[in-house]
Amino acid sequence: MGAFEYTALDPAGKERKGILEGDTPRHIRQLLREQQLLPVTVAEVAQKEAKAQRSFSLLRRVSSTDLALFTRQLATLVRAGLPLEESLLAVSQQTEKPRVQSIVLGVRSRVMEGHTLADGFAEFPRVFPEIYRATVAAGEQSGHLDNVLERLAEYTESREQIRQKVLAALLYPIVLTIMCFAIVSGLLVFVVPKVVAVFESAKGKLPLITRVLINTSDFLRHNGLYLLVAAVAAVWLFRRWLRDPAAKRRVQRFLLTVPIVGKLSRGFNTARFTRTFSILSASAVPVLEALRISGEVVTNLPMRDAVADAAARVREGAPIGRSLAVSRMFPPMTIHLISSGESSGELESMLERAAISQERELDALLAAMVGLLGPMLIVLMGMFVMGIVFAMLLPIFEMNNLIH
Repeated sequence: MGAFEYTALDPAGKERKGILEGDTPRHIRQLLREQQLLPVTVAEVAQKEAKAQRSFSLLRRVSSTDLALFTRQLATLVRAGLPLEESLLAVSQQTEKPRVQSIVLGVRSRVMEGHTLADGFAEFPRVFPEIYRATVAAGEQSGHLDNVLERLAEYTESREQIRQKVLAALLYPIVLTIMCFAIVSGLLVFVVPKVVAVFESAKGKLPLITRVLINTSDFLRHNGLYLLVAAVAAVWLFRRWLRDPAAKRRVQRFLLTVPIVGKLSRGFNTARFTRTFSILSASAVPVLEALRISGEVVTNLPMRDAVADAAARVREGAPIGRSLAVSRMFPPMTIHLISSGESSGELESMLERAAISQERELDALLAAMVGLLGPMLIVLMGMFVMGIVFAMLLPIFEMNNLIH
């Protein structure tokens, strides 16, 4: 039995969409006709998702918030002792989002066919990442699926919280910078030319700051469109260039050396790596497999390479902490905690402690950055506006000299 999305027409000719479970598309059409509905399209959910993954699709991905909520609800029902297929059905009925419902029913159909839950998740790789599937597989094998799902829910929620904190921290400076640029550009393009027209009849020499302002205004009015096109083209070419892994690796390696940006990138990726490694270790995933999957969640390519090199050394028998320390990509505190966890046999708890430490440090850095950048941008914008106003007022103060 599988889950099928359908489009049908009711007796009044109104289009109806929904999801039904059945053995074949023909079975679904028969069920629709029994409900006095005329089938238009019937597609199996898993096949539709696979087709969307192979081709370009505007279909929205399931958000981390939806994934965390689904995981939390499923963990609660499984812990309560409900059968897995019944738990999945209850979760699908709980959600109000059609796509989430169709995916959950698609997973349920695979489970009812005799597959494991991890195999059901594997039908939707764009929704359930590899760490999710590997952790669930380990939980099913160990018989502690409810505990694993609880950890996964906490992991997904913590990742979403970190992402939201980073976005919130960057949003205010970005908006303020755009507003500053827009205000200054508007003054130079629209306001300055009208004020300058007052001084066109004057024969005297204008102050230097006023002449610089006039030349800047003329340049922007005559070449502003070309500058905008050039900027868009430069961004497009740069993004295209970054598609080359070698180029992207060079840029990201350089960003790690930039004082604030490098610390942010290093802290963010270290927190993701240690948190992922912790959840996989707690779920009894083999160390080498856990290292490989944890490395995949690292977005900085040089740091990802460092994890891959460390995994190769661990495969040869080297300790994890010492293997990660070779690249000097990860903070010393993280390396010491991992080494301590290895020697004491408490790797899982030390990895979690390292993740918490990095997340707290990241929070403090983001808070300091927002607190510092906001006033700095306001002062910078004020200085630009003050300079423009001063350049326009100075000739008025010297009007008598300009006339004589």
